[in-house]
Amino acid sequence: MPRAILIVIDSAGCGGAPDAAAFGDEGSNTFGHIIQACAAGRAEQNRSGPLQVPNMGAIGLGAAIRAADPSFDLPGFDEVPTGIHGAATEVSIGKDTPSGHWELAGLPVPWNWHYFPDGDPSIPAEVTGPIIARGNIPGTLCNRHSSGMPVLHAYGEEHIATGKPIFYTSVDSVLQIAAHEEKFGLDRLYALCETAAEIVHPMRVGRVIARPFLGETSETFTRTPNRRDFAITPPDNTLLDRVVAAGGRTFAIGKISDIFAHKGVTDASKGKSDMDNFDRTLQALDEARSGDFIFTNLVDSDTLYGHQRDVSGYAANLELIDGRIPGLMAKLRDGDLVFITADHGNDPTWRGTDHTRERVPVLGFGPGIQPRAIGTVGFADVGETLAAHLGLTAGRHGRSFL
Repeated sequence: MPRAILIVIDSAGCGGAPDAAAFGDEGSNTFGHIIQACAAGRAEQNRSGPLQVPNMGAIGLGAAIRAADPSFDLPGFDEVPTGIHGAATEVSIGKDTPSGHWELAGLPVPWNWHYFPDGDPSIPAEVTGPIIARGNIPGTLCNRHSSGMPVLHAYGEEHIATGKPIFYTSVDSVLQIAAHEEKFGLDRLYALCETAAEIVHPMRVGRVIARPFLGETSETFTRTPNRRDFAITPPDNTLLDRVVAAGGRTFAIGKISDIFAHKGVTDASKGKSDMDNFDRTLQALDEARSGDFIFTNLVDSDTLYGHQRDVSGYAANLELIDGRIPGLMAKLRDGDLVFITADHGNDPTWRGTDHTRERVPVLGFGPGIQPRAIGTVGFADVGETLAAHLGLTAGRHGRSFL
C-alpha cells in the first residue's frame, strides 16, 4: 500500500477564481504577480532576479498557473511539465485557512462563517464583555480590523502598561489576540484564547489565534513562533479521519493539527519556521509506513510575507521551499504520491493586507508518476485523489482525477 503526502504552501494562490469579484479580488494572482515582479526587477531585497523555483517549474508550475488564468502573462515559465499539474477551485464561501484546508481534505465547509464587520469597534461588546469577565482581564485594546505588526506598533506599549490584551480581526472569520509572551504570559494567553473560542465558535467564527510577541517598545516588538490556533472542530470526517479509520497514521506538521482541532491526527509536530517544518516532513517520511498520510502546512509565506505585502520576502521564501524539493524526492518510495498546493491566495502586490480569493496550483509527483494535465479541479478532488491513492472508499465530496 502506498503513502500520501500533501504540502500546503500557505496562501500561494495562482489567480483565476471564478468568484473573485464577489470578494473584491478579481485580478489577484499571488504566484503570477510575484513571478512578474521578480522578472521586472521589483523584488530585489535579500534576493535578486527572476523567481528561481526550478523544481516546481519542472513539475508544471507555469502550466498550473495558466490553467487557473489562461490569459496571464507569465515570463520564463514555459517548461514541459514532468509531473501532474493543474489548478484547484474552492467552493467553500471564504478565503480563510480552515475553509481551504478542510476542503483540500475532502470536506467543503457546510455553513457560512461569521465575519466581524470593518467598523470601530469591529468586535462588539457582547463578544468582548464575556471574554473580559471569564478571562479576568482589565479590558481589551483595538477591537478593529488590522494586521499583525501594525497592531503591535499601535497598541503594544499600551498593552504592556495596562495589561489589556490586543483584540483584532480581518476579512477572515477570525478573532486574534496579541499579548506579550513574558509580561502577560504565554500560558495565560493560551487560556484566554481557549475561553474566547468557547464564546465565539458557536457564532461560527472559525478561529481564535493566540499572537504572542516580545520587545519593549514599538520599534523592537516582534512576534514569536509560539502562535496557536483554536479552530472549530470539523463537523464531519475528513481525509485524516478516513486514514485513521483504515488503520493508518496521520502526521500533521505545522499548524495542521490546530486547523483540524486535533481531529483525525495521530502524530502532531510544529516547527518554528517553514524550514523547520520541512525538516519535520522529511523526518515523517522516515517513519511513515504504507497507508500513512503526511499533511504539512508551510505558513511563513502567508504570515511573514503575504500579509506584510513583502514581495521580495515572499519570493525568497518560495525559493527556499523549492530548494528542499530534491531532498523530499530522494526520500520517496515506489508508490508514494506528493501534492504541493495552497489553501487560498495572499497576493503581496494586492491592495490591503488580507487574503485573496484565488485558485491554487496543484503539483503532483512521485516515483513512476507520469506527466498529466488535470486542468481545473476542485479542492475536494485533491483530497479524494489522495484517498483513492491510499485505497480508501470514496468520500461524499470530490472525485479522484487520476
